Amino acid sequence: MSGPPVLDRDEMARTAASIARVQDRDGAVPWARGQHTDAWNHVEAAMALLVGDQPAAAARAYDWCLATQRADGSWPRTVRDGVVDDASGETNMSAYLAVGVWHHWLVRRDLSFVRRCWPTVRRGLDFVVSLQQAFGGVAWSRAADGRVEADALLAGSSSIYQSLRAGVALSDLVGDAQPEWELATGRLGHALREHRDLFLDKSTYSMDWYYPVLGGAVRGAAGRALLAGRWDDFVVPGLGVRCVDTNPWVTGAETCELALALDSLGDRARALDLVRDMQHLRHEDGGYWTGYVYPDDALWPEEQTTYTAAAVVLAADALSSTTAGAALFHGGELPPETAGTGLECGCDQTAAERVG
Repeated sequence: MSGPPVLDRDEMARTAASIARVQDRDGAVPWARGQHTDAWNHVEAAMALLVGDQPAAAARAYDWCLATQRADGSWPRTVRDGVVDDASGETNMSAYLAVGVWHHWLVRRDLSFVRRCWPTVRRGLDFVVSLQQAFGGVAWSRAADGRVEADALLAGSSSIYQSLRAGVALSDLVGDAQPEWELATGRLGHALREHRDLFLDKSTYSMDWYYPVLGGAVRGAAGRALLAGRWDDFVVPGLGVRCVDTNPWVTGAETCELALALDSLGDRARALDLVRDMQHLRHEDGGYWTGYVYPDDALWPEEQTTYTAAAVVLAADALSSTTAGAALFHGGELPPETAGTGLECGCDQTAAERVG
C-alpha cells in the first residue's frame, strides 16, 4: 500500500452524481451532454451509479438496456436522443450487460433483479457466441445488413471473456446452464493467452496492451510480464496513461482501467499511484475531463465524459473496497474457466496456416 484511498465516499458520490446529471429521461447515459450512447459505456456508467449512491439512476439505466435490446440479442452501436445513429451490432457492447448484472449481484445480492435481467443477458451472450471465430476470438461487429466484420479485436474479445464468465456465473444463480458459453469461454481464454497474433492489430492503443489482464484471461506472472512489456510506451509518470502510444495525450479512463488491471494482479501500490496521477482531470463538480495534451498544457477534448467518471468510481471502489462490487475485476466468486483444448485454433499449425 502507498497511502489512503484516492477518493472518499463523498467524493465518489459527487462523481456519480455528475453522471446522473447527464442521464437522459429514458435512462440512457450518453458519453457527454448532446452526445451518443453505446451499450458498453452505458453499462459501465450504471455500475458506477450503483456504487456511487445513485440507485434510482442505476435502475433507470438497466431498464434502458432491457427496453432497447433487439430481437437478435444486440444493441445498436450508437443511439442519440432515442434515435439510432449506427444500427450495427458490436459484440463487446452486446456482452457487457452480463458484467453489469453480475456486479449488481455482488453489491446488492438481489436475485429478483438478476432474474428480471436474465433473458436479456442470455440473448446478448447467445448473439456474441454465434460470432466466435475458429481460432477462439470473437468477430467484432455485425452490420445492419447482416454482414459480419470477422476480424476479432483484442480489447473487445478480452472484455467479452469477462462477460462470458459473468454470464456463466449468472446462469448458475438462476439455474439455467449454458454449456456453450462455458466452451466458448475456454476457447476465447486460450486465444487471448496463446494467439494474440491472430487478433486485429491495434497495438498502438493502450487498451490492446492491458485488456487481456483487465478482462481476466491473463493473470499471475504472465499478466505481470505483459504489463511490464510496454509500460514505458504508455505510462507518463505523474500524469496517467496515453490512449495511443504515438500521441502525447493521457486519458483518464485508460489510466483507471490500467489501475484496475494492476490491482487484479496484486499491485495495489502502482494502481493507487495511477489513479492519484490522473486527478488533475477532476472538475470541482466531481466530473472528469477526458484527457490532457501535456506538451500544450491543454485539456482535450474540452468535455467531461461519463465513461471517464465511471472508470474513476469503479477504480476508487476497487482500491478502497467501499462496496462488495470491489471484487468485480478480481473475478470474485466467478466459476473457473472451462479448459480449452486448443484443437479448434490449430495449435499444431503455424500462424500462417491458422489464418490461411
